[in-house]
This record gives sequence, structure tokens and C-alpha cells, in this order.
Amino acid sequence: MRAWSVERPGPVEAEPLRLVERPVPVPRADELLVRVRACGVCRTDLHVTEGDLPVHRTGVTPGHEVVGTVAGTGAGVADFAVGDRVGVAWLRRTDGECAYCLRGAENLCPHSEYTGWDADGGYAEYTTVPAAFAYRLPGALDDVVLAPLLCAGIIGYRALRRASLPAGGRLGLYGFGGSAHLCAQVALAEGARVHVLTRGAEARRLAVELGAASARDAYEAPPEPLDSAVLFAPVGDLVPVALRALDRGGVLAVAGIHLSDVPSLNYERELFYERELRSVTSNTRADGREFLALAERHGVRATTHPYPLSEAPRALRDLKAGRFDGAAVLVNDLS
Repeated sequence: MRAWSVERPGPVEAEPLRLVERPVPVPRADELLVRVRACGVCRTDLHVTEGDLPVHRTGVTPGHEVVGTVAGTGAGVADFAVGDRVGVAWLRRTDGECAYCLRGAENLCPHSEYTGWDADGGYAEYTTVPAAFAYRLPGALDDVVLAPLLCAGIIGYRALRRASLPAGGRLGLYGFGGSAHLCAQVALAEGARVHVLTRGAEARRLAVELGAASARDAYEAPPEPLDSAVLFAPVGDLVPVALRALDRGGVLAVAGIHLSDVPSLNYERELFYERELRSVTSNTRADGREFLALAERHGVRATTHPYPLSEAPRALRDLKAGRFDGAAVLVNDLS
């Protein structure tokens, strides 16, 4: 098969991705072999490719928003069959026995593994996934629409819950890419008033089209104090900005796996009155199942920009440059 490999992490403009030939992977006893049909392009893929995240697997194939069909099963798999439509997401495996797993916080498992970082992902013709971590996908939506839901959607959903938004509350979203525009749809469907703060004019336009009450530059103040906010942009300078926008008792959740350095905070202006700053670490499988059910119920849809899988480097460059709103999705043209 053909697959993209991060041969030497570095700026995407220097083309660190190489298209290589590899044997089709053989699934372990508890795994599925998945023929990739589409794979969303996530900012985490950019962090892996450029080296913002440490190398976990030399020459790794990125991609963890995979929609595909089961092409083979390991000897121990009984609940999936060849031809089943499945989704492969970021969280790939946990130990299932540590204190975090046992209390329902498997996203904090110290032995967790991740698709497209610890194991080869979906920028390829085939990938594998432990059957216990594969998602069964609804048949009504096409591959391109579904792909971004598998990470951007799930992580955005967990971040929304971490932000403790009260019923009918005022939510601020800092950055408005693939994850934020899905998070906004869930919040709006649940009755929130949403304010979007982001640098891109096209992203602000999309926010208003989706029903946001306002859309302003990321460093501007929202038109009213916020009960909750989620920071999606990987920009540490925005942390104090977002904290100052919170009302008393408000919560800011930082959704990204990577964030530039946060400047020093002024306790009185940014944290006093019981404002809270929280991080978001991956997700649990329960988060994924809950979000996919909500997305189907509320008609949550990604604004997508398809790219051929053969042009994965261009998609990453466009993501970095902010050349599209919503989410890019790679469509397999290698097979």
C-alpha cells in the first residue's frame, strides 16, 4: 500500500511528509484492518508533522479522523465483520486497569496510545485499530461529512462539557476551525448563546451563518460577559484575554493538545471571583459515543473541504495558513 510518512518533523513548507510504499498492515488478534475511505485533517496532525509534539514513532503516518470499511479482523475479534463501516479516532488503546481507567477517566491513562502518533494512522490506504476502540458509524452521512466528527467533533464536545456551560448560558469560542464549528452547533442546539472570537474573516462569516450571536477578532472583548469559554486556537496569549472575558464563576477550557506559552496572569483581573482555567486531555470512548449520538440527533454537520489523499501536504499547508473555514478531509485516491 501507499502511505504518507513523517520522515523528519519540520515546517510543512519544507515537505516533511513523504509518500512511501509499505506492506498492508496485519491486524493483531484484537484489531481490525480498515480500508481508508476518508480521513479528516486535524491540527494535531500538523503538530505531529512539524514536531510540536515529541516523536513517538519514527516515520509515523498521521491521521486519526478515519472513515473506512473493515477489510480484515484479528483472530480474537467477534463483533465486527468484513465490510462494516467504522470510524477510527485519536484514542487508540488504554491499559484498562490503572486507577484512571477504573474510575472512568481512561483519557488520563498513563499508558494510553494514539492513532497517528503512537501507531500509523489514516493518511494511507489501510490502517488498523483495536476493535474495542472503533466506532460504528451511522449510514446516513457520507464519508467526508463524518470524518471530522471523529476527533474535531469529539474533542470539541469534551471541551464544551469541561467548560461547564450552564443551561441557556453565554459561551465564547476562541478560534473557529474544525473543532470549534462543531462544538458551536452542539451548544446552539442545547440553547446557548454563542460568541465567536477568531482572526479569520471567513471563519467569522461561517460562525454567523451557523447562528452565533456575534463574531469578532480574537483579541476583542465579546459583547457581554461569558459564563464559559473554550480556547481552540493554540495561542497561549489568548488565555488571559479569554479569562478577562469571563463573568464571575466562569470557566475557560483549553481544548488543544499543544499551546504556546501562556503569559503571566494577573490574579485580580483574570482569576479572582472564582474564575477557573481547565485543560482538556484527549477523550473517553463514552465521550465519542455521546457526541456521535448528539450529532445525529441535532444534525451537526461539518463544513468540509475535500482534498485528494495524494495531496495531503497541501492540505496541511492550507490548514496552517488558515486558507479554509471548517475542516479539510482527505479522500482516498491512492487505491
